[in-house]
Amino acid sequence: MLKTNILGMNLSNPLFLAAGILGTTASSMKMVSDAGAGGIVTKSFSIESNDGYDNPTIIKIEGGVINSVGLASPGVEAKKEELKQLNEIRSKTPVIASIYGDSEEVFSQVALQTKDYVDAFELNVSCPHAKCGYGSNIGENPETTYNIVSAVKDTIKDVPIIVKLTPNVTDITTIAMAAQEANADALTLINSVGPGLRIDYKTAKPILNNIFGGISGPMIKPIALKCVYKTYQTVDIPIFGVGGIKDYKDALEFLYAGASILQVGTSIMYTGPEIFKTITDDLTKFMEENSYKNLEEIIGLAHEQ
Repeated sequence: MLKTNILGMNLSNPLFLAAGILGTTASSMKMVSDAGAGGIVTKSFSIESNDGYDNPTIIKIEGGVINSVGLASPGVEAKKEELKQLNEIRSKTPVIASIYGDSEEVFSQVALQTKDYVDAFELNVSCPHAKCGYGSNIGENPETTYNIVSAVKDTIKDVPIIVKLTPNVTDITTIAMAAQEANADALTLINSVGPGLRIDYKTAKPILNNIFGGISGPMIKPIALKCVYKTYQTVDIPIFGVGGIKDYKDALEFLYAGASILQVGTSIMYTGPEIFKTITDDLTKFMEENSYKNLEEIIGLAHEQ
């Protein structure tokens, strides 16, 4: 009932691990696969290793977290070794590599060096707490987004390209259209909201070392849903919905809004990797009780009202 195929990937269910959570080591990603995730998106990485920002880099807030990890990651050579260890699970749990860079050349080189070990790439042009030149510095500009997507597509012709967009723009559909025009195969909506700020009431100092950080978790779900809903009406390529999904009801809202695939990230911090099985079991039960035979019957349903 939940089986689906997207971008040539056969999935047991539509739930992916989102980038940034448990996607650093092969062992943690295998654990997520064993827990029932339909697919995995790695933590973002680039050509060179990146230490990110010094601690503290994450703080819990009501309804989510604020983090300023700063795209901390190993370089492509170290990541390639982790990806090689995932070959044994890819037939069951497809692997998408989240990659970033500060130029068309860097994005293209990272993809070229790892394309044999993944089922798709997710281009991170949207991180709100990346260091200068990365993340949303790129994805806020439709022309820059177009150029990077086009460059990677020209370099990697046989691996699907997904583009992860930032909600921190006036009109996300403008960026979505630019990615589609550059021949992106799908979009991921959304990355973290913000950046935001927390201040320690005792010391009067910002809590995060970098002062500001991206906001994620259940509190951003209404924003993510709006972005998915509007973009579904604008583009013709599939949408991966992410932002605050914690149970099957949240999953249904994203599917109704137009997402074909779902990603779960921050909510894992509350309930653990077993969240994937819980959501899929509950979603299957709901569909059976309401006589839905497959996911295609409910994707975009909110647009038919």
